[in-house]
Amino acid sequence: MHAFTPETYLLFIALGLGAGAFGTVIGAGGGFVLMPVLLLLFPQEPPERLTSISLAVVLVNALSGTEAYARMRRIDFRSGLIFAAATIPGAVLGAVWTGQVNRRFFDLVFGVLLVGLSAFLALKRDGPVQAHLQGRHHLGQVDRHFTEADGEKFDYSYNLGVALPASLVLGFMSSFLGIGGGGLYVSMLVYLLHFPVHAATATSLFVLSIMAAAGTLVHILGGAFHHGAHLMIPLAVGVLVGAQAGAYLARRLAGSFIIKVLAAALGLMGIKILATVAGMAG
Repeated sequence: MHAFTPETYLLFIALGLGAGAFGTVIGAGGGFVLMPVLLLLFPQEPPERLTSISLAVVLVNALSGTEAYARMRRIDFRSGLIFAAATIPGAVLGAVWTGQVNRRFFDLVFGVLLVGLSAFLALKRDGPVQAHLQGRHHLGQVDRHFTEADGEKFDYSYNLGVALPASLVLGFMSSFLGIGGGGLYVSMLVYLLHFPVHAATATSLFVLSIMAAAGTLVHILGGAFHHGAHLMIPLAVGVLVGAQAGAYLARRLAGSFIIKVLAAALGLMGIKILATVAGMAG
């Protein structure tokens, strides 16, 4: 990557600010916003270089957002630690495998995944449903009950037998694509594990901070990260501020609205990436 002008660095700070704020609102870490932009801005760069930058920025954003949500006592730390441990093997493998695929295949997989997830969220008419303990306790069932700082109570149950393999797969996909996977992880927490949306977005960022750290470490050790370190710095400056603003905004938005925004954003980004792939084929 070539050197940039001061004006370009300011633009990347602004991009980081927007990605950080929006990503924190929906618990996505900002990577699903940032990675498509990087793909469009740097069409000649190898996937592993761009994913290394995106994952490092996701790590900064997730840490900042986690700190903000921790002060609100909105994070399910107990469940998050279990999920994060399951994501690490997948995150390491995904970071390694990114360097083994060509750019066009990478973009195609990325675009299809974003459009597919967007369609699922948009067509899910019944919305997220909270699962509560009823009757006898089932094997693998985990019950969670806690109250956040402003008094809102979270009371839900999930199946550990579903959570662990799903976390492993999402760890791989998120690290491979360089998006951190917050959009995927929030969807999993809400629709498969029946987390309340606000608890899902906060817990997702906590899991992302651990998962992104594992993937970033692999990229650093592999040598892919140092080529884009100068770009990561202004993006990280932006997301540090944006994550705090996003956590503040999230307290004032309804869970259903957050899901709709997530679906729209994923769909638009996916269509843009696929259009670029189609243009390359033409």
